Amino acid sequence: VVRRRLLQRYEHQPFISCLAGFYSCRWKRYQRRRTEPGKCCCKMRECVFFPLLVGAFCFSLVFLYMWGEAKNDYNNFDWYNYGNLGFWFLWSLVLLIVAAILFMYITLLLVLAMCLLAEGQQLYLHWSHKIGTFLVLGFSIAALFILSVLWADQWKTVRLSFQITAPYLHIGAIIIMVLLSWPMALHAIRADKKVVRVIIVGPYLAILLFLFLIPLGMYSPCIREMGTLGPKPALIGHRGAPMLAPENTEMSFQKTIEHGGDGLETDVTISYDGVPFLMHDSTLRRTTNIKEVYPNDTAQNAALFSWDTLQELNAGTWFFKDKPFSCMGSLSRADQNQAMNQSIYKLSNFLRLADSQNKLVIFDLYRPPEKHPYRNSWINRTLEVILNESGIRPHLVLWLENDMRSFVQSVAPGFQQTMGSKAPVEDLLMDNIVKLNLAYTEMSSEDIRKYAEANITTNLYVVNEPWLFSLAWCSGAHSVTTNAVHTLKNLSQPLFLMTPHQYNIMWILTDLFAVLLISLIFAL
Repeated sequence: VVRRRLLQRYEHQPFISCLAGFYSCRWKRYQRRRTEPGKCCCKMRECVFFPLLVGAFCFSLVFLYMWGEAKNDYNNFDWYNYGNLGFWFLWSLVLLIVAAILFMYITLLLVLAMCLLAEGQQLYLHWSHKIGTFLVLGFSIAALFILSVLWADQWKTVRLSFQITAPYLHIGAIIIMVLLSWPMALHAIRADKKVVRVIIVGPYLAILLFLFLIPLGMYSPCIREMGTLGPKPALIGHRGAPMLAPENTEMSFQKTIEHGGDGLETDVTISYDGVPFLMHDSTLRRTTNIKEVYPNDTAQNAALFSWDTLQELNAGTWFFKDKPFSCMGSLSRADQNQAMNQSIYKLSNFLRLADSQNKLVIFDLYRPPEKHPYRNSWINRTLEVILNESGIRPHLVLWLENDMRSFVQSVAPGFQQTMGSKAPVEDLLMDNIVKLNLAYTEMSSEDIRKYAEANITTNLYVVNEPWLFSLAWCSGAHSVTTNAVHTLKNLSQPLFLMTPHQYNIMWILTDLFAVLLISLIFAL
């Protein structure tokens, strides 16, 4: 019997050696110490540092989750950095990779610590890992702070994401608590004082109880009775299909139509000689080859160029050089050649294309800068093109510009008047508003339902990720503006959809199963 026990203990040593070696760099058996019954699991210095390790894990988890859910807006983040740095790079993807690596590193350390505690070993974190822990903690806190200051709306995205991910996060948290029950029970049993046992088990049980009850406060429009889900939101291509073709070009809008988009969104600027054209940025530097053709005019406002000059520029080569999205679709050789030869698109041609395909159009209209000939007649000139030159049917135009709205209604009563912000229903009806165009961060199923009762539909922008589109669908949005018409078109139902009865069964069974396992672990 003694020989068998010694052999089992010997055979068990390589596993503990690996744990202690990776965590403490103590590979030799004589370097390690077991925790004596009733004693602390580590020295005072290590006891002080262990909460820092847990804190680094928590902050890195929060940052990774936040940045992972921010994927919908990575293009905006990269565009912001382009405006400050002057060159295009996928900083968003780099940040995601760094966040994932740091989280995996700190998670590995925490798992090693839990395993060592379960084996009754004293904790001693090697100094190199302590430096690594401080780096992870500092990076995560600094990144969260900077993003909170510069991009505070992203926390709204995180809150929205909980309406989809919360049920799965709840199950994951319960599983982690079940796994932690073994080292908790082991150290509670080894403790020789009741006070120590309460200190060990008390917080654990409090957190567990909180997790058991937290579903009572959960809300998601995707948890609904069978048959109450509304129709799938219409898809409006944001600057066309910018993942498949250069934005705001003829090819981009053709790709949207090809993939079944219901509408087209763009940005309108007026040239110095009065030709409305499509351009999002205030300069031509990002989406044309102006640095090659007119290198001294790269910082000049796009509206200060004549149409003849604008026609000389290429609006497609940048698309392959800068690769604006990390998940761009693959193009055939014919599509690549077509994209490379795109030019700046006129508003009149854009409207004719939309009319020929019976597609809705919505656009941001930019007022020209000071000393521009059309500075004070920009709306009139745009209306001339829409009503007299393009021939588009008025009901296809979602008019968004708020300046001179009464005048626009008088000369073009057929336009669908669209407002870019929330307002009382009475005010919207007074201005003949039939649609709201809102940022997705303002999504509210309650508000959408309230406006729908007054026959005011809601469009949300910019919605690229399937989970966010699913939430918009469940919330009752009539349409969304998206960069990803080609992927969202394939969704036949929301990614997350269940009845309250199904959710309650899932929640109760998860909690009961967890209680059973934890009770068995503490009993054994």
